[in-house]
Amino acid sequence: MNNPYEPPEADLETQVSDSEYAGFWVRFGAMFIDSLLLILITAPLLYMLYGAAAFGGTKFVQGPADILISYVFPIVATVLFWKYLAATPGKILLNMKIVSAEHGGAPSTGQFILRYFAYIPSTLILFLGFIWVAFDPRKQSWHDKIAKTVVIRTK
Repeated sequence: MNNPYEPPEADLETQVSDSEYAGFWVRFGAMFIDSLLLILITAPLLYMLYGAAAFGGTKFVQGPADILISYVFPIVATVLFWKYLAATPGKILLNMKIVSAEHGGAPSTGQFILRYFAYIPSTLILFLGFIWVAFDPRKQSWHDKIAKTVVIRTK
């Protein structure tokens, strides 16, 4: 039985003919918007619980709530946005969505989880995995290549 929340699978070339691969600057803009929203949600919570020590203390982790707010919440929120809307708020505002690089339809939950954790190698080497978007023919970052996804934008 088909999941009513997932868009029907479509050929990638058909998807892209109505859209284009999302390039570096528009994806950077979406990431900036998403980061700002995340800070606006998490920073007040952390401040209420830990005060100024949440931002300038000597401990890397202030306590269990810090782990939930700073690490678990962003992972869960991002993967849920991807799964149910195919985009984060920044991507939605800039008319982008994540699709499978193989068939153009909705990626699996496993692909989304892999994509999230593949941000680590994309970030660790001087953000080269993100910069790669500017040079790749399909505008894929390293985390897209690892998870077999592409980001498209409505023309």
